Amino acid sequence: REVRRVMNISLPRQLEELVKQKVASGLYTSASEVVREALRLLADYERRRSALRRDIEAGNASGPVVALGVEAVIAERRKLRKRAKR
Repeated sequence: REVRRVMNISLPRQLEELVKQKVASGLYTSASEVVREALRLLADYERRRSALRRDIEAGNASGPVVALGVEAVIAERRKLRKRAKR
């Protein structure tokens, strides 16, 4: 069973108004629900950001970056299409 604890937080006026608007919209039943959803979204954002950083690091470790011009990309696509038709 989930343990509920009370935590008092202070918000700048702008954020307090945002929370009140969300509750007034009927999308959320309480300020606590708005804050819980915001924290879930923050946790998801941080997970995705960490995964992206790991992917970038892996890409950087895989070797040098080779910049291709538009012509080179088009030529490579043509080669791939020819191979696919065979």
